[in-house]
Amino acid sequence: MYSKVLSGLVQGIDGTLISVETDIHDGLPVMNMVGYLSSCVKEAGERVRTALRNSGFNIPPKRITINLFPADIRKEGTAFDLPIAAGMLASMGVIPTDNIKNILILGELGLDGHVNTVSGVLSIVHSAYSEGVRSCIVPAGNSREAAIIRGMTVIPVTSIGELVDHLSGIQTIEPEYVDVEAMLDTSGDEAEVDFSEVMGHESLKRGVEIAAAGMHNILMTGPAGAGKSMIARRIPTILPRLSLEESIEITKVYSVAGLLDESCHIINRRPFRAPHHTISLHALSGGGHNPRPGEISLAHGGVLFLDELPEFNRNVLEVMRQPLEDGEVSISRLGGIYRFPADFMLVAARNPCPCGQYPDMNRCTCTVRQIRNYNARISKPLLDRIDINVDVRKVDCRQLFGGRTGKNSAEMRESVLRTQRIQSERFSGENIRFNSQMDSALCSKYVVLDGEAKNFMEDCFADMDMTARGAYRVLKIARTIADLDGDPEVGIKHMREAVFFRNADIQGGV
Repeated sequence: MYSKVLSGLVQGIDGTLISVETDIHDGLPVMNMVGYLSSCVKEAGERVRTALRNSGFNIPPKRITINLFPADIRKEGTAFDLPIAAGMLASMGVIPTDNIKNILILGELGLDGHVNTVSGVLSIVHSAYSEGVRSCIVPAGNSREAAIIRGMTVIPVTSIGELVDHLSGIQTIEPEYVDVEAMLDTSGDEAEVDFSEVMGHESLKRGVEIAAAGMHNILMTGPAGAGKSMIARRIPTILPRLSLEESIEITKVYSVAGLLDESCHIINRRPFRAPHHTISLHALSGGGHNPRPGEISLAHGGVLFLDELPEFNRNVLEVMRQPLEDGEVSISRLGGIYRFPADFMLVAARNPCPCGQYPDMNRCTCTVRQIRNYNARISKPLLDRIDINVDVRKVDCRQLFGGRTGKNSAEMRESVLRTQRIQSERFSGENIRFNSQMDSALCSKYVVLDGEAKNFMEDCFADMDMTARGAYRVLKIARTIADLDGDPEVGIKHMREAVFFRNADIQGGV
């Protein structure tokens, strides 16, 4: 008897639907599985047979053939266990074949018939919904994650017995429901940190506000203990809250990475990732035999903070150059090309020298050569992709204990929101959202300089030995500064401030 069950797998962060065909007929008792299968999928046959037997279902001594197609896609993971079991039960006549039509089924099986959670459920369910599927059966531990997709009927199961009872009409399982708006609402949550706690550093906070408003990358250079990490950890508090679409995309990344659990079904805050400088290339960019997202994809939609930037392996840092331009990571494998989103705000920090005390010559123990070699660990092409550079100085005692503070996070977020609304209206007909994403053509279109500003830019280009990329980044920063100030045109004052933040000790040290 023939049956067909709908399942799926993850490629990158997107799901791909896979059909599981089962045929049971007379012949030599054997179970064959075909369809370009990985070793873990091939092992599913024995897992499923044992799980069915331990759940009280007798498998007939017949020839069983299971085909997973399309056959040109390599099948990975353990999520095919439950659909294979459902297909075998339907072919055995235990489940009516009409009751499994157009229903997505996912889940891993234990040998006792228990249904275990799997990663990537949100991505597969989201893709299935876009293909017209409106019902799915998933492990109970993944049900709230799947129910984020509005319009999808999600049936949670914990065992093969529950699956059979539901599909046979013996005991109907109530669909899972989640209030997505309530899960996204963070208005009542108080952030653990706030910019009001930062004393002094007004120039740095201005640079951070500009960076957040236009989603520009920023590098902070200053001695140890000056407050670079403290500032970086407060940047997410001034970024806009996530929309539903952004939240779903970020949650898909975390689902594929296996970082969602039963207490976290949707990512409702912008990510802040701060990997240690000993991180490997694949851990940062993503990869592996079965590619998974790395730190730069886990920071998608949020902040990637690289502290002690020169301490990172240079080859590891260089892997970020293309994602910083394209907003995604592409990983080529024999089974295809895997793409992970990587549209993040890079926030980096570094000491001016190995000992961290330069330019205090009374405390700095580094030679000129050591300082130059230390800062040369960061390549010029990577530095060129960082829009804003800020010198961080130690706060003196009067600032630290004076009791005066500048803007708090709520006030800075309001300025950022207002500026991003301006950009949203400006780029409504374009395929970008922020000033930092403009290419040369869009810069020419939206950053029109008057004579004074144009002459100033030409002088800076010659005197500072700017690259073409660097010059366009100055224009992008100036456009953001003008938007923050509420000015429709970019003037000389915006250009001066943009050059100041772009060129502030960009090479570091001496």
